Amino acid sequence: MRQLILFTVYLLGFSFANAQDRVITTAVPFLSVSADARAAGMADIGVATSSDVFSQQWNPAKYAFAIDKQGFSISYTPYLVDLANDISLGQITYYNKISERSAFATSLRYFGFGGIELRQTGDPNEDFRTVSPNEFALDGSYSLKLSERFSMAVAGRYIHSNLKVVTDNGDASAANSFAIDVAGFYQSEEMAYSEFNGRWRAGFNIQNLGPKISYDNDEFSTNFLPANLKIGTGFDFILDDYNKVAVNLELNKLLVPTPQVSYNGDTYDGVDMNGDGTVDNADYTEANNQYRTIGWASGIFKSFGDAPDGFSEELKEFTYALGAEYSYQDSFAMRLGYFNESDTKGARKFFSLGAGFKYNVVKVDLSYLFSASKVKNPLENTLRFSLTFNFGDKYDEY
Repeated sequence: MRQLILFTVYLLGFSFANAQDRVITTAVPFLSVSADARAAGMADIGVATSSDVFSQQWNPAKYAFAIDKQGFSISYTPYLVDLANDISLGQITYYNKISERSAFATSLRYFGFGGIELRQTGDPNEDFRTVSPNEFALDGSYSLKLSERFSMAVAGRYIHSNLKVVTDNGDASAANSFAIDVAGFYQSEEMAYSEFNGRWRAGFNIQNLGPKISYDNDEFSTNFLPANLKIGTGFDFILDDYNKVAVNLELNKLLVPTPQVSYNGDTYDGVDMNGDGTVDNADYTEANNQYRTIGWASGIFKSFGDAPDGFSEELKEFTYALGAEYSYQDSFAMRLGYFNESDTKGARKFFSLGAGFKYNVVKVDLSYLFSASKVKNPLENTLRFSLTFNFGDKYDEY
C-alpha cells in the first residue's frame, strides 16, 4: 500500500535542507528542539545560563547550583503551525536538590504529529484511516558539586519513536534507543567591579551519546541520534539589588559524520568514491552505503575531521547563538537572542524575543521567533509557553 504521510515534512523541517551542500540529518530530531520558552527567548541558549527547572535539556549540572529545593515545569511548543494545528512538542520536568551539593532531575518530552490520514490514492471520497505517530524521551539525571564553584552531571535517556505506519503485513514496530549526557558547569563568586558587580558562568554538555536507531532492524536503515557538543559562557552584570543583565554566548556542533557526497537537485558534489574522475550517482550510492555502516561511537570521532572540504567546512558545522536577559527583582525578565548556522549546513538564522513573569512560586515564560533566513523555520511565527513552580527551602546562591 502506498502510504501518503507527512513525515517527510517533519524531517525536512528539522534538517532545514534546501537542496544545498552537505546538511547533516539525524533521527529523533525533536530532541534538539528547545522545549522551554526561557531558552527559546535567547535563541536556544541554555548550557551556561543560570540554573532553572529546564536545565535538564541544556545542562543538568546546573541543578547543583539551584536556589530552590524543588522545581516543576510544564511547557508547550506548537510546531509547523502553517501546515497543521495539531503538531506539537510538550515537556514536563521535575528536579529535587537533595543537599547543598547534589540534585536529581527527571523529564518527559513528547512530540505528537496529531492525526494523519492515510489514503491509497488522492481521491477525497476514498475510505481512509487515521494514525497518530509520536515520539517521546524519558530522562533522568544526577548532578554533584565537585567544588564550591564547579559541578558535573550525568544523564540517561530512553528514546521511543513510533513513526512507522502499519502495512498490510502488520509490520509497525516502534524504534527504541537510549543515550547518555555528560555535563559540567562553573559559576564564579559575585565580584566587585568599578561600576557594578558581576559573575562569570561557563558550561558544556555532550548530549545524546548512544546507539543508532532503526525501524527495520537493518544495518542500512539505521540513523544516528542527534549527538552534539554544547559549550558556552556568560556574564551577569549585577547593577544593583534589583537590576541584572546577563549576556551569553553558546556554540554547538553535531557529533555526527558528514555525508561524503550530496545531491543538490541536479548535480552531485563531494568525494569521488570510485576514483573515475567524476562525482555521480554511483559515488552517491556508495557514500550512502558506507555512511550507514559507520558505528555511533566511531562516528563521534569522525565528526571532527571528515568534512570533504577540510577544516574550513568543519568550522561551518558549528552553530553559534548570542543572547541577553534583563531581570528586575527576579520578578520580571525580558530576553532577546540571535542564532546563526552556515548557509551550506542548513541556513538556520533567526532572532528571538522572550519575557518572563514571576509571582510567588509561579513563573510564566513566553517566546517568539523571527526567521532571518530564506529557509523557512518550522518554529517561525510560533509563540511558546512555559509554566514553572518552585517550592521548598532556599539555598544560598553564593
